[in-house]
Amino acid sequence: MNFTVKKWQNREYVTLFFLMIQVAVFIIMEWYGMLNGYGLQGTESVAVLNKFGALTQTGILMDHEWWRLITPIFIHIGISHLFFNSLTLYFIGRQLESIIGHARFFIVYMLAGIAGNVISLSFGQLTAISAGASTSLFGLFACYLVLAEVFRFNPAVRAIGKNMGLFILMNLLFNFFGSGVDILGHIGGAIGGYLVMNVVSIPKMTDGRIITDGVNIHKRIISGAIYVFMLVISMVFVMKKYGIL
Repeated sequence: MNFTVKKWQNREYVTLFFLMIQVAVFIIMEWYGMLNGYGLQGTESVAVLNKFGALTQTGILMDHEWWRLITPIFIHIGISHLFFNSLTLYFIGRQLESIIGHARFFIVYMLAGIAGNVISLSFGQLTAISAGASTSLFGLFACYLVLAEVFRFNPAVRAIGKNMGLFILMNLLFNFFGSGVDILGHIGGAIGGYLVMNVVSIPKMTDGRIITDGVNIHKRIISGAIYVFMLVISMVFVMKKYGIL
């Protein structure tokens, strides 16, 4: 019994939990779409996306549906969107969760997604509708930059961090020239993930002969303050823009 419990605790169950949620949401949305005349394109219908909580300025600012800053993380537009985001989450998520632990991973994933959605909401177009785990995934990518800083004397970890940084930049570059991609959400997610990863730090671990306690307390406090400031300023900006404040 103890072996079974320990084995389960060592599994990346938060990653699997997030995967199950987004797959379940996709199936439910497609089923709802079929029942309401949208065929097999329920998740690509604006009406269905709105119904299930996609990110919209009117929904949040006019109807005060603040939960729409969270629900888009688990909603995907079309099967390919779900497939590629799920594949990325499975590999990147499991690896990162095994390094930083379940609680830290959960916090980073959720707060990076919220940050991306706030930035998308604040600086995006009024008529835009967006959804997807990409805001959170870009936050996970940015976590590797923090790991590279903490383990700066480890060439392998530094190389992974450098490659992940280039990966983020390349993706944003392609997003910029692409259509139908929420680049603002990706930028916000990456920044949010980096800041939150600094705040939660990493468990005490050994890097060869080096024992690290993670990110120093001053950087953790500053990163947390910047994260909150970024979200508050963004919300104030968009609310003033539409005369709500």
